[in-house]
Amino acid sequence: MIDWDKLRVFHAVAEAGSFTHAGETLNLSQSAVSRQISALEEALQVPLFHRHARGLILTEQGETLNRTVREVFAKLAMTEALLTESKEKPSGKLKVTTTVAFGSTWLAPRIKAFLDHYPEISLSIVLDDQDLDLAMREADVAIRMHPPRQPDLIQRHLMTMSWMLVAAPDYLKRMGVPERAEDLDQHRLLVFGDYRTPVQDINWILDAGKRQGITRRPVLEVNSIYGLLLAVQSGLGIAAIPDYMIDETRDLVRVLPDIKAPKVEAYFVYPEELRNSKRVSVFRDFLLTQLADKG
Repeated sequence: MIDWDKLRVFHAVAEAGSFTHAGETLNLSQSAVSRQISALEEALQVPLFHRHARGLILTEQGETLNRTVREVFAKLAMTEALLTESKEKPSGKLKVTTTVAFGSTWLAPRIKAFLDHYPEISLSIVLDDQDLDLAMREADVAIRMHPPRQPDLIQRHLMTMSWMLVAAPDYLKRMGVPERAEDLDQHRLLVFGDYRTPVQDINWILDAGKRQGITRRPVLEVNSIYGLLLAVQSGLGIAAIPDYMIDETRDLVRVLPDIKAPKVEAYFVYPEELRNSKRVSVFRDFLLTQLADKG
């Protein structure tokens, strides 16, 4: 039977990539860590690491073991959090992930109100336009701009977002206000760069009302919706920005308000194991209240 202490050391080494860094994490000497790994390899009778001057690389057998160990420790951490969660009031750590734009412009300014109401909760927010793996505890809950693709995740619809075409008053004064979608052919357009796009059809502005045979070439591509917003505010051109960001901004002009734009559905997502977590439920309810107030 595999020793749990050795598995804990193995996992730390696999994540750190060296005996030294793992030892610092575990408060053990490098030699003690090395002995534990050697003993584990001897017990399993397989090599777990390739050792070289620049560090350690998992062998194929090591990769297999580490995947299982990561999952086991993730489940244990989740179980521990649920068992120790206060029955009186929500408390403990809650790790939330969402897109960079939504997290930085809508969520972050509202966190103070949440933590003022639930001071026993320690919140961590990870902004990433790619989905983190909730099953592997890369985060506890997620606010996603699409339905969850994993069948074992619980989802709650939060809101429907709309795109708005906006420009700075200075730009419209210089370049004129587009009256029809076809007029975008003559305007300076700003779009999301072709890199880890957070939602589908994000650059629909390049095709909306486009005349046949015309290719619209953006003057700027940037892989950040918040970056697009700042570029629009500078007077560079026209961009499609989500309505929740425009609600927070008062110095832009909406153009072509009747143009047909794709919708974005936002969901609150979390694993089945956290169904009864008070931290998760109060955070979900807080989001729904804030969004209801918005409407």
